[in-house]
Parts: sequence; structure tokens; C-alpha cells
Amino acid sequence: MIDEPQQDETNEETPEQDEAGQPAGPVAGEDSSSSQAAGEEPTPTPPAGEAADSAEPEAAEAGEEPGAEEAEPEAAEAEPEAEKAEESETEMAEPGAEKAEKPAEKPKAEEKKKDLIPGADLEPIAVEPQERPLSAEEQARKEAEEEERAQREAALVGDAVEEPKATSRAPAKLEGDARYLATGKRKTAIARVTLLPGSGKVEVNKRALEEFFPRPLHQTTAIQPLVITGYEGSVDVRVRVHGGGISGQAGAVRHGIARALTEIDPELRGELKRRGFLTRDARAKERKKAGLKKARKRPQFSKR
Repeated sequence: MIDEPQQDETNEETPEQDEAGQPAGPVAGEDSSSSQAAGEEPTPTPPAGEAADSAEPEAAEAGEEPGAEEAEPEAAEAEPEAEKAEESETEMAEPGAEKAEKPAEKPKAEEKKKDLIPGADLEPIAVEPQERPLSAEEQARKEAEEEERAQREAALVGDAVEEPKATSRAPAKLEGDARYLATGKRKTAIARVTLLPGSGKVEVNKRALEEFFPRPLHQTTAIQPLVITGYEGSVDVRVRVHGGGISGQAGAVRHGIARALTEIDPELRGELKRRGFLTRDARAKERKKAGLKKARKRPQFSKR
């Protein structure tokens, strides 16, 4: 009678549950007791290791081969990977070959580019220079410069200087006691010229022209106005000149003779002006300034 209440108390206690939520301990005991009470024999539960061993033969008997099924997908996956590897190798090999060939070609192209001058293949455009018309003074100066240049070249070579062509106008007749005076200047030289009827004799400072001006260039420069106008053999020339050098004195004599001829015949002014014989050539050496080495040359600046 005492044992029964104890069993009831144990039965009333809450059974403990395992991790899976199934009752453990007393519930199992109850099942076993109930099965024993019913007269059934309990089935023994094999351990986990034995259960796995028993499962493998069953699968083999059923004809299932899990290892073979897994191997087939792996082999199928391995084939595309091998093909991709081969393709990548060929692609890597081809660019390498192309790169190896390209450096050999690049130097040739670079050499060609270096040899070619930019714009060498372009055709030059011919531009016709537009010359503006020269004035009378410029034309006369140009002709005089050309004549002087030709005379210098002839003097250097030693050939005879060609005399300028005389005008077709006949020279005017001079009276026996006529005197025509004029003053010519060039640089710092001053020449006082006197024209009088004669046979074409020229005296400079009471000396013959060839003696005073030994160079043919200076001789032709001095008597140019007489040759142009045709008065070379019909008048005598007397000149007093001073200052300057030999070249400046020859220019001053020419200027004075041209001015004197315009007094004899005013109509000769146009021809003489056109050739620049009446123009005062004011080109001269600039004077030296104080503090300078020359007219404009300054001494070297010293910072220290």
C-alpha cells in the first residue's frame, strides 16, 4: 500500500525532453513497460556505426552506385574546363606572336616618319608679288644706283665704262663772256662750280680731272650731268672743292654741275631731276656724342 503512492508521484512528474523534443527517460520506460505488459518483445536498436554499415550493403543490393553518379558530372565538368584551358593557351600564344612581330615593324615606320619633313608632300603656292608704281624720284634714284653699280663693276673688272646716253635735245649756244655759277654739296664736301663756253675742259682745284680723281668711277660720277644733257664738249668746267673725302667731293661736283646746267637751260630740270642729280644727298656720318664710343654705340654696362 505504501509503494503505490510513490509510483504515482513518479508518474505525475513532468518527463524530461531531449534536444529533439521527444520525451526521454521515464517515457521510454513507460513504453517499454507497456509493451512488456502487452506481451510484445522490444526490438533492439543497433548503434549508429552498425546502422551505417548495414545501410551500405542494402544500397549495393538495390543496384544504386552513388559514387559513380558523382563521378560522371565531375568528368563532364572537367572536359569544358580542359577545352577552355586549351583555347586560352592558344589565345595567349597568338598575341605573343603578334607582339613579337609588331616591334620589328615599328622601327621601320618610325624611321620613315623621321625621314619625312612635315609638309614635304605639299605643293608650293606661287604668289605673284604686287609691285607698286615707283615715283619719279624713286625711279631716278633707282636708275642712278644701277648706273653706279654697273660703273663700279666695270671699274673693278677693268673694262671701259659705258657712257650714259645723251638726250636728243641740242645744247643751247652760250655767249662768249657768259658765266653760270652753282654750288653742289655731298656729305661734308662743298663744290663751287663755274660753267663757261669752251671745248669741254674740266679743272678741279686748278688740276685736271684725271689728276684730281684718279679712279674712273669718280671721274664719270663728276661729269655725268654733262654727258646726259650733251654739254660735254661745248662748255668748260672750273671747280673749287673742299671738305669730305674723295667720294663726297665727286658727288658734290656732280650736284654743282647739274644745278649750273639748269640755269643755262631750265627745260633740262625734268631730266636731271628724274635721274636724281638735283637731289641733295644728305646721307652723312653721324657725329659722336659725349659719353658714347661712337654716334650711338654705348660702353658695356658693368653691374659691379
